Amino acid sequence: MLMIIFGFLLTTVSYFCAKYLNQRFPQVPLLVFGMFIVVGLLALLQQPYEDYMQNVNPIFNRLLGYVTVALAVPLAAMRYDDLPLKSMVGILVFASVSAVALPMTLAYLLHMSEPTVLAFATRAVTTPIALNIATLLHAPLTLVTLIVILSGVIGAAFSPLLLRHINDERASGLALGLAAHAIGTAQAWQRGQVAGRYAAFGMAVNGVFTAIWLPTFLLYLQ
Repeated sequence: MLMIIFGFLLTTVSYFCAKYLNQRFPQVPLLVFGMFIVVGLLALLQQPYEDYMQNVNPIFNRLLGYVTVALAVPLAAMRYDDLPLKSMVGILVFASVSAVALPMTLAYLLHMSEPTVLAFATRAVTTPIALNIATLLHAPLTLVTLIVILSGVIGAAFSPLLLRHINDERASGLALGLAAHAIGTAQAWQRGQVAGRYAAFGMAVNGVFTAIWLPTFLLYLQ
């Protein structure tokens, strides 16, 4: 129990430190600061990362599920009467299929193992959904988590550069939610409420859509 409390407090302190640094350097995602601070504190305190992960992982996995469900709150505040449905459906299908096909094709061309190729198939969705898809596909969960987090970090880190000429907050938010899922959604909220809501909408709809078609398609191929 003491180790669980220690891990929780260390993570909480790292979060507030990362939040402060993120306010000073908004171009760097908060999660990047948080990861380096956690690793640095563990090294300073001479605590093995494996022990830390074993103690806090069950807690934060459960909290991650609650946070995913809480996405319904900003979605409820959105206005859907002016959404271009045909364009949105086209964007959703293209984003979901391309985000699966491109990394899987690259992994296949690099002659990676079949479980690794399947792990890259989950790149497009947020961690809770990706882990459930990985379980169905028998892909390595640790690798799936790494791929999802890295794709989110990279997408959020380069978003200020890629979206600098896009003035429509709905478009920029949707792009962040589709391409960088949870981390991109957090980055979108820093741009504004409209961008944050559309990012949450894009991430949620893309997650549900991918969770339906991807396992069905891959299991059919197998």
